[in-house]
Amino acid sequence: MEEGEQQISGDNAPYLTISELSRAVKTTVETAFEFVRVRAEISRPNKAPSGHFYFTLKDEKSTLAAVCWKTMAGNLAVQPEEGLEVIVTGRLTTFAGQSKYQIIVSQMEIAGEGALLKQLEDRRRMLAAEGLFNADRKKKIPKMPAVIGVVTSPTGAVIRDILHRLHDRFGVRVLIWGTLVQGREAAGQVAAAIRGFDAMPEDGSLPRPDLLIVARGGGALEDLWAFNEEAVVRAVAECRIPVISAIGHETDTTLIDYAADLRAPTPTAAAELAVPVKTDLAVQLSEIDARLMRAAAHKLKDSGQRATMAARGLIDPADLIQRRAETLDYALGGLVRGLDRWLSVRAVRLSGLAGRLHPPETKLVAANGRLSQISQRFGQHLENSFSQRQQKLDNLVKLLDANSFERVLDRGFALITDKIGMPIKRAAVAPDHAAVMIRFADGTRAAILDQDEARAKSRKTRSDVLSGQDPEIRSAPATKPKSSKKPKADDRQDRLF
Repeated sequence: MEEGEQQISGDNAPYLTISELSRAVKTTVETAFEFVRVRAEISRPNKAPSGHFYFTLKDEKSTLAAVCWKTMAGNLAVQPEEGLEVIVTGRLTTFAGQSKYQIIVSQMEIAGEGALLKQLEDRRRMLAAEGLFNADRKKKIPKMPAVIGVVTSPTGAVIRDILHRLHDRFGVRVLIWGTLVQGREAAGQVAAAIRGFDAMPEDGSLPRPDLLIVARGGGALEDLWAFNEEAVVRAVAECRIPVISAIGHETDTTLIDYAADLRAPTPTAAAELAVPVKTDLAVQLSEIDARLMRAAAHKLKDSGQRATMAARGLIDPADLIQRRAETLDYALGGLVRGLDRWLSVRAVRLSGLAGRLHPPETKLVAANGRLSQISQRFGQHLENSFSQRQQKLDNLVKLLDANSFERVLDRGFALITDKIGMPIKRAAVAPDHAAVMIRFADGTRAAILDQDEARAKSRKTRSDVLSGQDPEIRSAPATKPKSSKKPKADDRQDRLF
């Protein structure tokens, strides 16, 4: 009984782990829902740093988690935006980490034209708020462009229509930048073409366009969506070259129509707006030329009439010359008479002045007399000056002779000098037994001071030696100390006073 009860309670039934159960559910869901299409509204879109898109799909009652991997996100026709109603294609799978299921999106498209129009209107309002559509930003279209750049498909009928209409109306040089005009890559190529034309240098190998035409044929809103992309609108608004937008038919409106400097209803109309008709231009030039010729003829005629009227009030040149010649003759006659009178007056004044002049001979005689007087006075003054100076010199000679030391010598005095002729004024100054010179009034004699004392000392010394006495033992006789006083400079002067 107990064994049966255990089988009924299921105690021995096999069990599954969470991971095994999750894998089983995942396999079941992915097998049953390998391909699904879901229509819903996008909520909370988020692009991760890895490049994956995560968002939520919802309707009135339910929600579904959605993810678009990085490899698929770049190929989406529509980028996820908040509140956008879309139809997504993908497969369901489960996420075991949170016990939920989600859809892996591989394709996305707008669900109906109403949702697309809503997105278009929201984008238009955003760009308009930035001022990209303001009228003051628009540039003036040149009347006669030399080079036109065209951004469109190089193989479509649009480019043929534009080239044909430009050639018919007025021949200009056209540069074509071929791009896609529909699909995911169209917006990037169109924006790059516009920026490429704008970046061309003025002096490059290709001339820089004076005008750009961005053109595409008609189509549905989805077909024209590339020209509603923000990148294309910003490229048109920032372009420094004037831009004409020609997208679709007259009823089609894209966002670059608001940003362009001029909107054309069709690509053909864009070519017509870009250049004038050659024949119309020729007719207009002919009319202007005819008006110019008529105006010139009228001007010449009017000027001739005014010249004729002015000539009537003018004096005949020949008569005017004769009158001026007569006036000149009168003036010359008066000038000659006036010159004669002036010369006569000057001649009389010259005669009076000539009478007041003295002959040069008289002036020379008077000057010679004055020179003789001055020479005589100078000789007398020089002779008197020499006499006075000679008398002063004689007085000085007498005074010098009276004060000379030679007069003292005449009175019996003598002058004693050393060998070099310097006077010896004091006995203390003269060294012992010095050789001196004695000058008398009538001559000079040499002498030696204290000559007798020296001789006596010499004789006594010889007698002491002969008597056998040692002169070294005897006391030396007292000698007169020599004065250390140096002679003054004024004592050696050759004068007595």
